[in-house]
Formats: sequence, C-alpha cells, structure tokens
Amino acid sequence: MSTNVLRTGDGWWVVRDTRAVRIETKAVTTAELLADRPAVREAAASDDPGTPVADLVALSPVTTPCRVVCQMVNYRSHARESGFTGDIPPAFFRKASGSVSGPGEAIVRPGHVKFLDYEVELGLVMGAPLPVGTVVEERDLPTYVAGLVITNDISARDVQLTKTQFYESKSYPTFTPTGPYLTLLDPEDFAHLLNLRLKLSVNGDLRQDRTLADMIVRPAEALTLLARFQTLDPGDLLLTGTPGGTALQAPPKAVEKIGSLLPPAVKWKAFFKAQAKNPRYLHQGDVVGVTIATADGRIDLGEQRTPVTDAR
Repeated sequence: MSTNVLRTGDGWWVVRDTRAVRIETKAVTTAELLADRPAVREAAASDDPGTPVADLVALSPVTTPCRVVCQMVNYRSHARESGFTGDIPPAFFRKASGSVSGPGEAIVRPGHVKFLDYEVELGLVMGAPLPVGTVVEERDLPTYVAGLVITNDISARDVQLTKTQFYESKSYPTFTPTGPYLTLLDPEDFAHLLNLRLKLSVNGDLRQDRTLADMIVRPAEALTLLARFQTLDPGDLLLTGTPGGTALQAPPKAVEKIGSLLPPAVKWKAFFKAQAKNPRYLHQGDVVGVTIATADGRIDLGEQRTPVTDAR
C-alpha cells in the first residue's frame, strides 16, 4: 500500500489518517529522504500516536533545486479543447524549480499578467537515476518512480502566447504548487495508476475532472521518450500533463483562419480582447482546490488548497 509523507519546516512525517508520525531521519532533501526508506517504514509501523495533521504547516514535499520537466498536451480532452486534431507528437518543456511552492501558499499573479490559468497535473517523483538511453517498460516503473505528488502548472497565458514559449510563462515564483503529500508507492500500486482521478475546482466550481485513462502518452513511454535526451535524478519531478477544462480554449476554426491573416499585433489584440470576457481565469481572492486519488482510496495524494493574490 502507498505511504503518504509530509514535509514541514522541522522535518518529515508519515501521515496516518488524521495524524502524522515524525520520521527519524537526517534527510533534508527529497532525494535524501528517498534514500532513507527504512526510516520511513519505521515511522509508518510505529505505535506513536503522533501529531494532528491539522497542526502541521505543509511545505512542498519536493525540495529544490531540482529538475522540473513537463509533458505538453498529454490528455485527449485537453488536446480537443486546444484545437489539436490527428496525432500529437510527444513534447516536453522545462519549468524553473524556483516556481515550486507549498500546497497552501498563495499563487502570486505578477503585475503584468492578466490571464492566469490553472492546470492540475500528476507529478512523478524520481527515485533512481534515469540515464540517457534508458528504455522504461511498464514493469520497470517501480524501479525509477518513487512516488506521486499533486501539482498545479500555473500559466501566464498572455506571456505564453505572445512570446510563443513556455519557460517564462510557467516559471514565476509560486507557479508550481506541489503537495501536500509525497505518496510513496509499493510495486503493486502501479497497476492502479490509470484509476487516479484528477479534479480541480475554483471557488468550489469543478473545472477539471478526468482519470489518467485520458492520457495520450503514459508514464513508462514518457520516461523512455524523455531519456532520449534528458537525464533525471532522484528527487526530480515530471509533470504529466493536464486534462480538459482549463480557462484557455482554442478559438473556433473560422475565427482562427481569419486571425491567421492579420498582422501579429492586431491578431493578439483581438484575441486578448475576447479573452478579457472569459470569467474562468484566476483573480485575486480565488481559491483553487485540487485532489488526485483513486475511487477506492488505495492511492490518495491529499488535497491542495491555494489562494490567489496579486503581486504587491
């Protein structure tokens, strides 16, 4: 069975229902904790009554610096709403690890950003080195992936679209809320990954709701494709894409064709004028709620609740 681990300012904890037991470890980083699995198992088996989880302030269970790699357009529902048709070539991009923040920290919208979007994503936390050239079969996943985390790939769409790049638009501080738990998996848990359901709501309004069965490129294949050019190490993070339901939607085909005939400045001005009427983008005072779990509770990554605020 999976084991949920929480990180606070003064250490690591194993979560058991509503209480948490401190892990007796010298680990500071996520990689160091993963190397000290006996200490995790000891805390999980302890008869210590522990501390109420509600009394603990959770930090991101993925420590930084680390590599943060993302899959682009990796759910069929997201591909449809983004205007893609036919086969979609697998693609990856990077985020700055300085964007990683805790599961309760505020998402801070920079002053120049008007169109702030959300993307619930399952994060894979590496537990072993993945050298360039590695081929990962489904049976190999427990060798390389130690556990899972909730992530939210926050995006400044006006920066992303006008500059036609991802790194800046997704790398501002607080743009990757992570946690609350690092869910460490046993080998038999991997057979249940496709049953994980991703849900994201804004102010209680459900926006995204899909299982991993909607994925286009699944974890083993993704790691194989990534290993063609990228090394990963223990503690690194792979975000595996988001399902449909984001604020940004592709314009109708007729509008897109007309837009392609316009000068870029005119096209973007018209596009963002239309987007300004879209109420789904994030604003100060919004609260984003995210869960990832199987219906039977076998794997439950907890709940992330992040308020949105404007930069001062």
